[in-house]
Amino acid sequence: MRGFWRLVLATGLVLLSAAALAQPYPSRSIRIVVPYPPGGGTDVLTRIVGKYLSDSFKQPVVVENRSGANAQIGMDFVAKAPPDGYTLLAIAAGPLNNDNLKGFAPIALFAAPSYVLVLHPSVNATSVKGLVALTKSQPGRLAYGSTDGGAASHLSMELCKAMAGVDMLHVPYKGVGNAVNDLLGGQVQLMIRPSQAVMQHVKSGKLRALAVSGAERSPSLPDLPTISEAGVPGYEFAGWFGLVASAGTPEEVVTMLNREVNGVLQSPDVKTRLAELGAKPVSMTPQQFLDFIRSDNDKWARLIKERGIVIERQ
Repeated sequence: MRGFWRLVLATGLVLLSAAALAQPYPSRSIRIVVPYPPGGGTDVLTRIVGKYLSDSFKQPVVVENRSGANAQIGMDFVAKAPPDGYTLLAIAAGPLNNDNLKGFAPIALFAAPSYVLVLHPSVNATSVKGLVALTKSQPGRLAYGSTDGGAASHLSMELCKAMAGVDMLHVPYKGVGNAVNDLLGGQVQLMIRPSQAVMQHVKSGKLRALAVSGAERSPSLPDLPTISEAGVPGYEFAGWFGLVASAGTPEEVVTMLNREVNGVLQSPDVKTRLAELGAKPVSMTPQQFLDFIRSDNDKWARLIKERGIVIERQ
């Protein structure tokens, strides 16, 4: 008789587990980890997308900042999370290289905006050509800031240095806030950053914007030339922001998330919000996003090897 009741209990537990697994996704709140401090481009875009995903799913979407070690702390946390689609990672160009990419399932690209090259007003240059000439006359004197070694703001400037044939000092920071504060104070003299992080300071006269980093002028900043047309021919850099899950997340969950994110990005309100940040939505399938990340990583890996770049982490 005791064996009978054990069988009944075991069967009940199996049925309960099966019922839990059979619940449609999402049946509870979703957490999106941002591996950077609050206020940066990834954080801002994730909160915009997260709000609308919450409305679409009728479930809370909670954005949580877990910054440090060039995004590795947040990345490790999500990579080790259960692959069920309830713990996701918002990531930007740079830290997600092809080695640690194996721990994740790409979901969707948010946007790939141009960045802005900005100077402290004390720098005696009002154009990219002027900046290149000044830097060549004073090699190693000017310092640029970035958010940690290997981040987009680091590698984009290293690419610019290589193509312009100039030498500058790299100063890595633990977050965009610290980097921009030191730029405003003149401790570093220039930086390449997303427009939402710096343009309010340009408008107030605290910083000087010289150019945008993309292949084309930004619709939100039409008066700024590209770095390529302004003095470094052929230069092109566009940062990207996207969403991934831990490896092993069911394909049907990844597909659903991709569909919902792409739908959110096409809503007129979100398009307007992105345009205000100097970005426009880019829709990709999960496979297209994976191929995009690999191609981008290969580009930066070549630059790091050719230039002997040391990834300094704060």
